[in-house]
Amino acid sequence: MAQPARSGPLAHLRVLDLGRIMAAPWATQILADLGADVIKIERPGAGDDTRAWGPPFLKDAAGNPTKEAGYFLAVNRGKRSVTIDITRPEGQAVVRRIAQTADIVVENFKAGALARYGLDAASLRAEKPSLICCSVTGFGQDGPRRDQAAYDFMIQAMGGLMSVTGAPETPPQKVGVPIVDLMTGMYATVAILAAVARRAETGQGETIDLAMLDVQAAFLANQAMNHFVGGRVPARAGNRHPNIQPQDVFPVADGFVVLAVGNDGQFAKLCQAIGRMEWATDARFIRNADRVKNEALLTPLLTERFSEFTRNELTALLDAAGVPCGPINTVPDVFADPQVVHRRMLRDLPHPHGSVKQVVSPIRLQDCPLEFDRPPPLLGQHTAEVLAELGLDDAARAALAEGGVT
Repeated sequence: MAQPARSGPLAHLRVLDLGRIMAAPWATQILADLGADVIKIERPGAGDDTRAWGPPFLKDAAGNPTKEAGYFLAVNRGKRSVTIDITRPEGQAVVRRIAQTADIVVENFKAGALARYGLDAASLRAEKPSLICCSVTGFGQDGPRRDQAAYDFMIQAMGGLMSVTGAPETPPQKVGVPIVDLMTGMYATVAILAAVARRAETGQGETIDLAMLDVQAAFLANQAMNHFVGGRVPARAGNRHPNIQPQDVFPVADGFVVLAVGNDGQFAKLCQAIGRMEWATDARFIRNADRVKNEALLTPLLTERFSEFTRNELTALLDAAGVPCGPINTVPDVFADPQVVHRRMLRDLPHPHGSVKQVVSPIRLQDCPLEFDRPPPLLGQHTAEVLAELGLDDAARAALAEGGVT
């Protein structure tokens, strides 16, 4: 099977993407950005659920809305879309043929679901032992919840994240992006690349079992260790950092700023910059541990002093002093920031509907730079192309289409 011309450090790898929604597609988009040839299998006529998760929908060159939802466009760059009904034996046979040409399979079906179709890791690896199969589920392949479905919001709650997010006087809050999905996709990518590295040494593939609840438990990070070391149950503390002070959102004359002092030296620079050097030698505030203990005393002092500055005045003053401080940007503000513009994090890619904006990968490789040459695909855009690469002639492809398999 001839490889399409791609660049990037993973251009030698092919990925069979049986993922949907966010977590698994985020992983395969990372692999695609790194150059892998990602073949995304979608349901004929419907596709990935996120294609319909709008508005908003991408507009065509004439300004008319298309069927391409922003949600889908966020996680499917760099892939080729092939429509196959995997519930049909003919469709299963085609997917198995693609798997034989692949290095990696990524899926996020419920535990055991793909075994009904002979497309589970055990079945695929029996035919090709070098295959790396990554399964992403809510709760993993074993345990009392293995058969249950899960979504990001639900796991943020069950995994403890919402218990430490938000202000104490308000109901628990979820994070403003599907952070568990995104982190699960990141962990999946790390696991896949570790398996690729091991296969280069041993020739053996791998079966990866990744659970969203496990991921959420893992990235409780310092909050979990605060509990195990300190014996207290972490609680919602708004924007205040539980271990480092001063770090919070502070009001200024015309809005808000974030202050993120990370060490004692930065605190002394802060005090000097705002004309309160006496705080740097105050026994209550000298060390970080002192400031954490006396946060209720320090915060009102900073709040009163900061109220005398505008947002731009304070951020400019603290930038010059080397004290981490920043505005609370809206999404448009982020992509207008001169640093973000300079780094070209937002690109316009050619698309069948004209063009599509993409927030691209933050990975920067000097010797093998990433290229963003494939926009998120239309549903089934590459079905004929991939089937032809498999050796199916015009008649065979037409038969699959007429039979509703593709």
